[in-house]
Amino acid sequence: MLTQLVHTQDLNHSEILALLDRANAFLHQKATPPHLAHKRIIALFFENSTRTIASFQNAAMRLGASFSVFNVQKSSTSKGETLLDTLHNIEAMGVDLIITRHQHSSSARYFAQNLRCAFINAGSGTLSHPTQALLDLLTLYNHFEGKLEGKQIAIVGDIKNSRVANSNMELLPRFGMKILLVAPPHFLPPTQHPSTHSLTQALETADVIMGLRTQTERHSLQTYGSLRDYAKDFCLRRVCLQDRQIPILHPGPVHRNIDIEDALLDDPRSLVLEQVKLGVFLRMALMERCLTTDWAEVIRH
Repeated sequence: MLTQLVHTQDLNHSEILALLDRANAFLHQKATPPHLAHKRIIALFFENSTRTIASFQNAAMRLGASFSVFNVQKSSTSKGETLLDTLHNIEAMGVDLIITRHQHSSSARYFAQNLRCAFINAGSGTLSHPTQALLDLLTLYNHFEGKLEGKQIAIVGDIKNSRVANSNMELLPRFGMKILLVAPPHFLPPTQHPSTHSLTQALETADVIMGLRTQTERHSLQTYGSLRDYAKDFCLRRVCLQDRQIPILHPGPVHRNIDIEDALLDDPRSLVLEQVKLGVFLRMALMERCLTTDWAEVIRH
């Protein structure tokens, strides 16, 4: 039984395929969500979130579980209480699953090691965002009808500061996908993956493009005169793609006309809203697995 998810590495290949299949069963209404009204879920987000927290909440409600959002800004951490004490106090109230997001990359592993209840990492620093990577995989898996081997994904933008990029760089190659990183030099981390500073060059070989937000809140120094300057070289535009049928992904929030231009977001090739939709069903499958002792038996029927 999987009770904690910190990184995508916590799941093996067959476990991930089972989650994708279960998410698709929920999507196509071929599976009846279990009645988990007796399960209590709490989200503690120490960073802002719209899509992720709403997605988890929607998923929990569909599963019949109770879902609460803990107001961190008004918690006793402002009085000097440690984060671990806060988590232990919440756990002692009879919570079955805690979901966190935190600005420190090491936070999720630390929380998981010190909790007895189920735990899901909804984003830790620049290191990991496993549920986003899993829903990205589900989006591509469905789009290409499971045939991902050899497909190249160009990940464009602030890769150095992106937990989404880091999780996808670990996960997608396990399903046969090739990674190409596209960014200015100061947005590229040390990596073994091939990279380029030319978006035009990347578009010549890419089968998929994933845009990323420029995470200015994580920049210690201003790296561009303005985001508009950055956009001149790295904004995804319809004119660059021409008539190539390349699916476009983005984890959100999208900086319109900085990451992706308006016209391309409204283009049929954009799968951004499909990612949001599938994220609910992927998180349903994941929470069901974390909260169901006989999950293997459940998904058999």
